[in-house]
Amino acid sequence: MAGDDRAVVKTYVPPDQKEAWAEHAEQLDMSQSEFLRSMVQAGRRGFLADREEGGSEDATPGGQGLEDRVLSTLSAEGVVSWGQLVEELSGDFEDRLDEAVQSLSDAGEIRFDPRRDGFVLQGDR
Repeated sequence: MAGDDRAVVKTYVPPDQKEAWAEHAEQLDMSQSEFLRSMVQAGRRGFLADREEGGSEDATPGGQGLEDRVLSTLSAEGVVSWGQLVEELSGDFEDRLDEAVQSLSDAGEIRFDPRRDGFVLQGDR
């Protein structure tokens, strides 16, 4: 591909997210650039399909049906094993859960209690 056919895109993410993406890309035998392009395109397809079908107007592409997400993944990746599908679809949930827990923790609503080895409401002792 000629240099004129590409443009640089930069983003900043937490180190643990970058590490997770790098590991997933390696599992799929893809470069990080290929992985990110594929995931963004799959997400965009799912988001646009959801909006075209009269779905939610908010920016929640994860709200689309599971069938649509499977089709988007297969469209982006080609052949995908059962394990890869499970990882791909559950990984999104884990990322969203991590963000929610971090947000609640930052807001002081929950905290991790090492004695209980779990999360508790901030006022809970």
